[in-house]
Amino acid sequence: MMENMYKLKVSVIIPTYNRCQLIGKTLYSLLNQSYPETSYEIIVCDNNSTDKTVNVIKEYIRKYGDIRIRYLCEKRQGSHYARNSGAFIAKGELLYFTDDDMIADYNLLNNLVDFMEKHSRVAIATGKVLPKWEIQPPKWVEKYCVNGWLSLLNRGKNNRISNKDVGVYSCHEMIRKDVFVKTGGFHLDFVGKELLGDGETGLNKDILNMGYLSAYVADAVIYHIIPEKRMTQKYLNDRFYGQGNADSYTEYRKNWFERKDLKLKYKGYLKAYIRECCRIIIQTLKKESSLRFIIAKAYYYKARIIYDYRVVNDQKFRALVVKNDWLK
Repeated sequence: MMENMYKLKVSVIIPTYNRCQLIGKTLYSLLNQSYPETSYEIIVCDNNSTDKTVNVIKEYIRKYGDIRIRYLCEKRQGSHYARNSGAFIAKGELLYFTDDDMIADYNLLNNLVDFMEKHSRVAIATGKVLPKWEIQPPKWVEKYCVNGWLSLLNRGKNNRISNKDVGVYSCHEMIRKDVFVKTGGFHLDFVGKELLGDGETGLNKDILNMGYLSAYVADAVIYHIIPEKRMTQKYLNDRFYGQGNADSYTEYRKNWFERKDLKLKYKGYLKAYIRECCRIIIQTLKKESSLRFIIAKAYYYKARIIYDYRVVNDQKFRALVVKNDWLK
C-alpha cells in the first residue's frame, strides 16, 4: 500500500531565489493551513540566493521547527534543479509545488488532497491562481493579461478532469510522487531569469502520456503576488521571449533538426510573424487585443531564431535540451 511507502501525506516544495521580501508571506500562508500540520512538511529549496532569503527561512525554522520546515540549498542554478531536488528528498505521498511569491488560501492543501484521494487516476491537479496586485494594474493588463502571461488561472466554480493539461502551472501543482519519479522530473526551466525549457508543461505532457489525468479543483485557491514591474511592456516582451525559448525546446525534442534546416525554419517564422501581426491588428480593431502584442511577438520569434541556432551549434547546450531524466 502507498500509505506505507511514505511517512507523510504531503510535501510542499518551494524553490526560491532572492525573494527575501516575499518568501516569508508564502511560508506563513502554508504553515497556517486547515490541513493537519502533522500530515505535511515544507521543503524550501534555495537556489543560490544572495540576499537575506536564508535568514528569513532560518527564522521560520526557529519559530516552527525543522520538522515542519526543511531547508535545502541547491547549488546548480535553475528552478528545475531546485524543484527536482526538493522532490528527491520529499517524504510525502503527494508533492505540492508552488513558488516564493504566492499566498495560499487557508483550505488549499485540504481541498487538493481531498480531491486526489477521491480520484485515483488524477496524477496532477491545480486550482485557481488569482492575482494579488501590488498596485492597481493598467487597463491593458487587466483586460489582456489576467491569464497565463501572468501565470494566472480561473476556470470557474466547477471542477474539471481531463486527459489533457487543464492549465497546470508549477506555482500551483500537486503531483503523485510515484508518478513524478517515473517521468524523470521537471524539464529544463528557468536558469536565473531566463526561461530555457518547457518546465512543468513538458512534465505534465509526460504524465498525461502515461495515461493519467489532470484536474482543476475550483476550491483550491492561491494568490500570485504581481509586482509593478510585471505590468509593463518590458515584462510582456521578456515573457514572450521566454515562451519562444520554451516552444523551440519542445519542438526540437519532438523533431530534431540540423544546421541545414535553419534557413527554411527562419522563413517560416517570418511568415508566421506577419500572419500574427495581421491577426493582432484585426483583433485590436475589435478591441479583443492590443498592438502591444505585435512588439511582444517580435521578441517571441527573435527567441525562436536564436534558440534554434544555439541548439544545433552548441553541443553542450543541445545535451541539456535532449536530457530526459532530471532526477539523476
